[in-house]
Amino acid sequence: MDKKEVLVAILMGSASDADVMKGCVELLQTLEVPHEVRILSAHRTPDQTRAYVAEAEARGVRVFIAGAGWAAHLAGFVAGHTHRPVIGVPIDSSPLKGFDALLATVQMPPGVPVATVSVGKGGAKNAAVLAAQILSLTHPDLDERLRAYREEQTRKVLEAENPWRT
Repeated sequence: MDKKEVLVAILMGSASDADVMKGCVELLQTLEVPHEVRILSAHRTPDQTRAYVAEAEARGVRVFIAGAGWAAHLAGFVAGHTHRPVIGVPIDSSPLKGFDALLATVQMPPGVPVATVSVGKGGAKNAAVLAAQILSLTHPDLDERLRAYREEQTRKVLEAENPWRT
């Protein structure tokens, strides 16, 4: 995998989404997946978002991750402008605590899918794992790093102190 080639584009609807999406970025860094991050909005910067998606796809981006709260149209907007996989991360920033974002992200019309992960920080990390899993189909070195990551998760659970263990 060429480190200069960006394989995953992470988009956030607002700078305020960065705290939630931080885990996604960090996990992609840990897994050594070339990525980039942009703050673009389906509503406030539609022309720039559309242009970015086309340009990123032309450069070889393979997977898009879009995190957004409130109306959360970003993932669907991106999916409407690319045939590449789009993973939506609903962000819990609205008075409805992400339920609105979840529904807006997951309820896509037939033929324009958005893979949707859970709301919030856990979903952002899962988006990174899902993107890596998609890419690992053609990148055996990434497959090995994913296996090591999962083994480390297993080890941590098994080594965790259990106050009820006898």
